[in-house]
Amino acid sequence: MKAVKIVKPNDLQVIDMEKPVIDAKNNVLVKIRAAGICGSDVGIYHGKNAAATYPRVIGHEMVGDVVEVGENVTKYQVGDRVIIDQVTACGHCYACRKGRPNVCASLQVRGVHIDGGYREYMAVPESDCYRLPDSLSYEDAVMIEPTTIAVQACSRAQVEFEDNVMIIGAGALGSSILRIARLYHPRRIIMVDIDDGKLQESLQHGATDVINSRTEDVVARAHELTDGYGPTVVIDAACFKGSFLTACKCAGNAGRVITMGFGVDPDDINQFVITSKELDVRGSRLQNRKFQTVIDLINQGQVDLSGSISHRFYFQDAQKAFDFNDTHDPSIRKIVLTFD
Repeated sequence: MKAVKIVKPNDLQVIDMEKPVIDAKNNVLVKIRAAGICGSDVGIYHGKNAAATYPRVIGHEMVGDVVEVGENVTKYQVGDRVIIDQVTACGHCYACRKGRPNVCASLQVRGVHIDGGYREYMAVPESDCYRLPDSLSYEDAVMIEPTTIAVQACSRAQVEFEDNVMIIGAGALGSSILRIARLYHPRRIIMVDIDDGKLQESLQHGATDVINSRTEDVVARAHELTDGYGPTVVIDAACFKGSFLTACKCAGNAGRVITMGFGVDPDDINQFVITSKELDVRGSRLQNRKFQTVIDLINQGQVDLSGSISHRFYFQDAQKAFDFNDTHDPSIRKIVLTFD
C-alpha cells in the first residue's frame, strides 16, 4: 500500500509499505478515506514539533471504512464508517490513573510517535474507533478530531456562562474552539487575529467581538471590552512568539490562561504578570476521550461541521498540499487529503 512519510524534516516521500493485518490487539482494519492536515503535521514536516520522531508516517485526523474485524470485535462490522482516536496510553501511570491518558508518561500519538493515518489502511483496536454521524461526509468528518481538541481546551479552561472568553488565533483551531466555547453561553467571546476575513467569519459563527492584532493594542482593547477587568479565560490557539505573554497580560484577576503550543524557542514572560493576578496557567494537549462527546453534539444538532473544508488534495499529492499550505493563502481554512 502507499503511504506518506516524513523521512526527516522537509523531506516528504510517498512510499510503499506493507498492508497491516489484524491481530488480537489491533483487531479492526480500516481503509482510510480522508485525513486532515493539522498545524502539528506541518510542524513535523518542517522539524518544528519537539514531540515527533523520524522517519514517520504522519496524520492523526483520519476517517475511513471498516473492511475487516477480528473474532473478538463486538461493536463494529464491515462497512461501518469510523474515526480513529490518535492517543495511545499505558493505562497505569500517574496521569492515566488520574483519568488523563492524553498526557500518559508513555504517550504514543499516531502520526507523531508511531505511524499515523496518511496511508491506505490502518489496523487499530476496536476501542480506538468511533462511529461517524450519518450526516457527515468523510471529508467533513475529519473535523471531529480538531473539535475534540477544542472540547479539551474548554474543559481545561472550565468555561462558564459568566466568563469573558478570549481566543487568540482565528484559524482552524481557534474556529473549532469558538464552536465549542459558544455552547457555554459566556458573556463575551473575543477573537484575536491579524486577518480581517477570518475575524468577520468569527463574528458570523458566534464571536461577540474581534480584535485585529496587527492594527490594535490587544491588551488595551481586551480590557476595554470587559469593562476594564480583562477576560477571565484566554486560550492561545495561535502560539506564536509573544502570544503567551499577551494572553497573561490580557487575562483578568483569577483568570485561566490555556496554552496549546509546542514551540521550544525561548519567549518573554515574567512571574509578576502571573502571580499578581493569581492566574491559573494550564496546558491543553490533544484530547481526553472526547470523540463521543463531539459525535453526540453533532447528532444533537449543537455542532455543525459541514462545509468546513477549504481545499482537497489526493493523498499522493501530499507534497503539493504542504507546499500550498506554506503559501499561507488567506483562503486556507482546512486542507484534507483524500484517498479515493
